[in-house]
Amino acid sequence: MAATSNSTTLHDQSRQISRLMWFFALVYVVEGVGQTGGLIAQPLNYFLKQTFGWTPVQVTAYLTVLNLPWIIKPVYGIVSDFLPLFGYRRKSYLVLANVLAAAAYCWVTQITAPGAIIVALLLSAYGMAISSTVCGAILVENSHKFGASDAFVNQQWLWFNIAAMASAFIGGQLVERLAPATALHGAAAIIAVTPLIVVFAGGFLIHEPRSRIDLPEMRRTFASLLAALTLRDLWIIALFLFVYYLNPGLGTPLYYHMTDDLKFSQEYIGILGSINSAGWIAGALLYRRFLKGVTAKALLNLSIMLGIVA
Repeated sequence: MAATSNSTTLHDQSRQISRLMWFFALVYVVEGVGQTGGLIAQPLNYFLKQTFGWTPVQVTAYLTVLNLPWIIKPVYGIVSDFLPLFGYRRKSYLVLANVLAAAAYCWVTQITAPGAIIVALLLSAYGMAISSTVCGAILVENSHKFGASDAFVNQQWLWFNIAAMASAFIGGQLVERLAPATALHGAAAIIAVTPLIVVFAGGFLIHEPRSRIDLPEMRRTFASLLAALTLRDLWIIALFLFVYYLNPGLGTPLYYHMTDDLKFSQEYIGILGSINSAGWIAGALLYRRFLKGVTAKALLNLSIMLGIVA
């Protein structure tokens, strides 16, 4: 009887892990397509450049506001932890966030004014950031439960970059073959469909018990978060990450350089973006196949070294 019970438990755990792996794959495919650096990026840059004659500085300044929803991600996590909607801490927020993102991209398909576009994209960024935060919370909770954090995180980055690779290629094709506004609207229409995948995935693949509002614990958690901001080690890590990821010459300026100076076709620029994402995919697959037994410190040092060389 004990052996049968253990076998049943292991089977149930395996099934739950499999469902979670599917969930993380679907969520991060949607993020790879739907973030403002995804499918919409090249059509939007091309639209602003060709239609309004904007410079790289103008485009970069215009897009900067879209980083705000991602900067305040800890707030979404705390709110979803202690203020469940309709009795659920995760599912409800996932549904609302992805419906918001889908609606925002539907709006983009109907507009051409830069002011309206940035408002719609900001709403989509809030939706994507909230969805990402809630999915991250699901990942952390189940990593502790099943001891599968490395598999879950690897799945996340693998499928995010598969989607990013496809998005770069498709974005280049749209810009190469369509008028600027049509390419922008076409990209937005494709993206608008994808958040609905998360809505259904959350309903079928995530099992969550009902929860109650806990305002006292939420206040204590916010206080702890503010206290953490006074820690020296945290600021050292933040400074390192800031410097490591600071690439002033990449992104929009590089796109303009490839378009105006190097005379690359829009199709070829999209292919180059796909190659960049392919490198991330290779890294995820290498880890899954060869690097699982390597210590976190060794992996961190290796990744930093390779990043510096690149």
